[in-house]
Amino acid sequence: MSNYVLVLDTNKRRLNPIHPCVARQLLSQGKAAVFRRYPFCIILKQASPESVQSLELKIDPGSQVTGIALKQGDKVIFGANLHHRGQAIKASLDSRRSIRRSRRHRHTRYRKARFLNRTRPKGWLAPSLQHRVETTMTWVGKLIRLAPIGAIIQELVRFDLQQMENPEIAGVEYQQGTLYGYEVREYFLNKWDRKCAYCSKEDVPWQIEDIRPRAKGGSDRISNLCLACEKCNIRKGTKDIEQFLAKKPDLLNRILAQAKRPLKDAAAVNSTRWALFNQLKETGFPVSTGSGGQTKFNRIRFGLPKQHWLDAACVGSVETLLLLTSKPLQIKATGHGTRQMCRTDKYGFPSRYVPQFKFVQGFQTGDIVKAVVLTGKKIGEYVGRVAVRSTGSFNISTARGLVQGINHNYCKPVQRQDGYNYGF
Repeated sequence: MSNYVLVLDTNKRRLNPIHPCVARQLLSQGKAAVFRRYPFCIILKQASPESVQSLELKIDPGSQVTGIALKQGDKVIFGANLHHRGQAIKASLDSRRSIRRSRRHRHTRYRKARFLNRTRPKGWLAPSLQHRVETTMTWVGKLIRLAPIGAIIQELVRFDLQQMENPEIAGVEYQQGTLYGYEVREYFLNKWDRKCAYCSKEDVPWQIEDIRPRAKGGSDRISNLCLACEKCNIRKGTKDIEQFLAKKPDLLNRILAQAKRPLKDAAAVNSTRWALFNQLKETGFPVSTGSGGQTKFNRIRFGLPKQHWLDAACVGSVETLLLLTSKPLQIKATGHGTRQMCRTDKYGFPSRYVPQFKFVQGFQTGDIVKAVVLTGKKIGEYVGRVAVRSTGSFNISTARGLVQGINHNYCKPVQRQDGYNYGF
């Protein structure tokens, strides 16, 4: 089941989303035209007086993937997974820093180092974290323009790292209740990648295991706990981990390092959740929140698999849930290219130059185009992303592979480059 189709009337008034079959009929009868390919939206050729039912936009922010769902009453009619590029941004900044540093140490003309000459504004976030907020808000804005959104629900608290590190910090009342234990369990599943620490098995019943047994002075702190399957937990018993993995030193070092490693993804979500929440409030829509434990509790109660868009559908208070889609839109942030005038090799020296102008014959790299070739060796129809060349002979990346040497005269734009790749 595909996502429902978003609908606008001729005055660009947002209407109720419709089933793909209904949208296909309207398009074939000439009563509508394609307004946008991703997310798929049609525009009617006449005004519509129908009443509109408000939708809930639900968001499950993540460090690498953010889940998005549209809910109409108790029906989930649209889902999407937004893949961030925070790690790519951090890698680019690290590369730039190392290149500049090496250039300053050479006896050449260089850019003088600058220190303490910039003041960070209040609420400043690192670029890799700010990107997560901005891309999420970009898609919130897109959906607000295309669908009759009436409310926004965000998963605000995913992990309370201090509470999990020291469970006694706020008393027993903090841990008790219907959702008791769900926050800690979700932390473990993410920290240990949902695998047994000893044998790397997946999709089996998990047990929380003491790395250093309590009988030999171990504690209940998070840094002394790991995930284990029943077989490994029984086999280890009360042995010290050094004794249990004496013949596997590499595995021993990996487990000890991972046990002390902070949960980077959880820390990233904790750093950005309030910034995202404050920006959502600026949209003017009512914004409510739910915790990560409540999300998991709802997902398990409805028997749903672990997927980001399904987590989004389960955010907040949910009585019943009916899924009318099973193919979420996959959105991958790719950026808008680079401002570099030339590319550098691994040592920071210029290796090749790039054209000054991004557009060639009205197209730019990243546009989704449709090319119908009627003559020559490449007769056929091709749909995909284009890589422009100054000669006017383009390359098109299709689902079947790369097609080279397509003349620009055969190309028609389907959707302009917007910094994202799409799939299902």
